[in-house]
Amino acid sequence: MSLFGRDFIQEDDFSHAELQLLLTRAAELKASRLAGTERPLLTGRHIALVFEKSSTRTRIAFEVAAAQQGARTTVLDGTTSQIGHKESVADTARVLSRVFDAIEFRGSHHSDVVELASAATVPVYNGLTDRWHPTQVLADFMTMHEHAPHGRLCYAYIGDARFNMGNSLLVMGAIMGSDVRIIAPQALWPQDDIVQLARARAQASGASITITNDPREGLAGVDFVHTDVWVSMGEPADAWSERVDLLRPYRVDRHLMSLTGRPGTRFMHCLPAYHDQRTTVGRQVAERFGLLDGVEVSDEVFESAASIVFDQAENRMHTIKALLVETLATPAPTSTASAASDPA
Repeated sequence: MSLFGRDFIQEDDFSHAELQLLLTRAAELKASRLAGTERPLLTGRHIALVFEKSSTRTRIAFEVAAAQQGARTTVLDGTTSQIGHKESVADTARVLSRVFDAIEFRGSHHSDVVELASAATVPVYNGLTDRWHPTQVLADFMTMHEHAPHGRLCYAYIGDARFNMGNSLLVMGAIMGSDVRIIAPQALWPQDDIVQLARARAQASGASITITNDPREGLAGVDFVHTDVWVSMGEPADAWSERVDLLRPYRVDRHLMSLTGRPGTRFMHCLPAYHDQRTTVGRQVAERFGLLDGVEVSDEVFESAASIVFDQAENRMHTIKALLVETLATPAPTSTASAASDPA
């Protein structure tokens, strides 16, 4: 199986086996890095990193993963790129394809990364859009497997489930045969097309899909509880009032974690998290709505032994490295003997 030259735009473009290949490769690369035996497979490759939206983990993960594998990166952002302003997405894709071996894009609209991939002649990676966050969820699955190495994954996402994290956790779990729970007020459930896609992939994989507004129903028995911020980048500030009213009962605190009935349940968050008042937004929301010890997650839970959020953050690098290696490293030539024995 080879992923050489493939785009990575959204999870449902891939089979269970292909996604598992990326997870297996990530574990191997992480182990070799820790052992000091990693071999660079991408020497001479150049990757364009296009950031319409600001980034910490996605940017450093791509930059360090590429560097450790011998590749170079060039960062383009709103001040160093004309994409969408003076030059169309398609024209930008064609220019970058002439210079780079691959393109990463992180932006607001999923249609932009789709257009970029359609016009480019090199692999394109989705670093985040409003609809999907596939590189994050690869890291999430790697992290869950590290903490629950045996058996079927059982996890919940709680909060605003209409956007990239809710969509990606739902569909990736459906493909991988997991027990997936989406817990949110009905007004914040994933869109119907996403749910239908997940149910279709679950039918093939044997996954279990639950979408509910009841935290007791959704959290019972899960091994991992995921959440995300309640107002995403690019949304207006006045969205906070409505969102806090809807989501206050879905805030991950000690009581909510206890609803799993499992003392070993782990807490996960893609970050950044408003778990205290040491950020501008966290302080403003705390003062305005009285959420003094955290917004979507309490500081107690975030800082507890149950929290594995920084394992997730590290694993962004290892899974992105696996993606780069699998899509950019020149495949080993097939021997004459193996080719002859391979049925047509």
